[in-house]
This record gives sequence, C-alpha cells and structure tokens, in this order.
Amino acid sequence: MAKVLVNRPIAPDVFRMEVEAPDVAKYRKAGQFVIVRPASGRERIPLTIADADREKGTITLIYQVVGRTTAEMSLIEPGGEMADVAGPLGLATHIEKVGTVVIVGGGIGVAPSHPIAQAMKAAGNHVISILGARNQGLLILEPEMRAASDEVVVVTDDGSYGDKGFVTDALRRLLDAGRKIDQVVAIGPPIMMKMVSLLTKEYGVPTLVSLNTIMVDGTGMCGGCRVTVGGETKFVCVDGPEFDGHLVDFDEMMRRQRMYVAHEAQSRAAFEGGHPCRMEQMAGEAHRG
Repeated sequence: MAKVLVNRPIAPDVFRMEVEAPDVAKYRKAGQFVIVRPASGRERIPLTIADADREKGTITLIYQVVGRTTAEMSLIEPGGEMADVAGPLGLATHIEKVGTVVIVGGGIGVAPSHPIAQAMKAAGNHVISILGARNQGLLILEPEMRAASDEVVVVTDDGSYGDKGFVTDALRRLLDAGRKIDQVVAIGPPIMMKMVSLLTKEYGVPTLVSLNTIMVDGTGMCGGCRVTVGGETKFVCVDGPEFDGHLVDFDEMMRRQRMYVAHEAQSRAAFEGGHPCRMEQMAGEAHRG
C-alpha cells in the first residue's frame, strides 16, 4: 500500500497526486513511469513520474480522469492509500549536454515533459519549453516548467493566454529566427507529436517523442502498446516510451488509440453513476468556505 499525501484537481478532469514511494523516488530517472492500482482487484495503469522528492520519499503523478480507474483515483482523499505503486519502469530518457533543447509539451503532456526539462537543464543544456493548451484553464504546471527552463513560451488555441496558436507555430518561429536548436523533445496528443515531428524533419532537427499514452499493462505482455517505428514493431512500455519522432507511424498509433475511447467513457459513466463528483464537491466546499 502507498499513502496518498496530496490529491487535488489542477485543471478540469486533471489531478495532481503526491504519494509515498521512497524506493521509486530514490531510483527514478526522467522519462520513467510507474504502474498503479487504486485498490485491490482493480485495473493496473501506467503513469509517468512527473516529479520526485528523494528526501521526503514521494513522487508526483499527474493524471487525467478518462475511465473508471482514474475516476476512482480522483476519489482518494489525502491520508488514504493506493493499493500499488510499482516502478520505476521503462527506459530512461537519454540525457546529455547537446546545446539547446526545446521541450514541447501539449495538454497533459506537460507533466512528463517536466522531469525531462529538469534533467536536460541539470546536464548543462539551454532549455526552451513550449507549453500548449486549448485555453488558459487547461494549462498545467507552468510555474514548475518555468523553474526547469531557461526560456518558456506559452501558446493557447484560443489566445486566452500567451500567444494564440499551436505549439508548432511557436517552434517554427524559433527555427525561422535562426535559433540553433540541437534537439526537440515533444510530448502530448499524438497529432501534436506528429506535426512537431514533420516540422523538425523539415529542418533536420533530431526529435524524441514519448508515446506513453498508448501504454496499457506496462510489462510488454498485453501487446496493446505496439507501434511501428522505422518499419519495425516496438512495444512502448519496454522498448520506450520514447522514440525517434521521425520514424514513428503516428497514423497507426492514433487508430489503435481510438479503439477503446467509447469503452473508457462507458466505464467512467457507470462508475460515477454511483459516486458524487469530487470536483463538484470541492468546488461546493470552496464556495461555502
């Protein structure tokens, strides 16, 4: 069992959880993930480690409520417990001093971008982070990313905060301005990573993408996370989660990822039908306070 210290919403349907996991906190590296279960007998899901505190023995997980498991996680009160937090798993991000690194985080992808930005900066790189969201209310971890970066550019689809546009617009401006960019790391929705990779291929900039959103069991046994990279079949949870963005077949990945969207929605609806929405409860408490 793992004690939950913090579990609160930071954006619509997005929660920040801090959980006691001293061994994971001690050994984790940027890019790695854990497998969690909210309760015994429940589904196992992989979540990237967004941050860790070795002294406190805690890790930070950022998760989006999509199906039943994440909905159940959102109901755990501080002081409660998770049945399992196993890890760290997955191959760590290759970190070295290359010069200028641009970290592109879109939506919930900002969370796994955070430890990579931290590690790249610690290695002596000049880190430029581009953070994207549909609107200001959906932007997450901006203060943390500013602390982990030398420069930060924020873009929103609707222009409600930062520059109006997409992350690719901001990246293209940097490239067209003649900035020497030695590496790009892109994490977010598959379509975003695809468009970033197409752009950087045009400019000849090496690009890493994280395909963590397609993972299921995290051990390579279920085969649900198989993707085609450079014409070869890879399993994201054991061969990744990071790959050369110029070699990933994103169209195939997106087709596979869409297969269970309806099932996840049905599972969440069935679960929440018997449970009050915690976000609505918290909003009501704040209003009464």
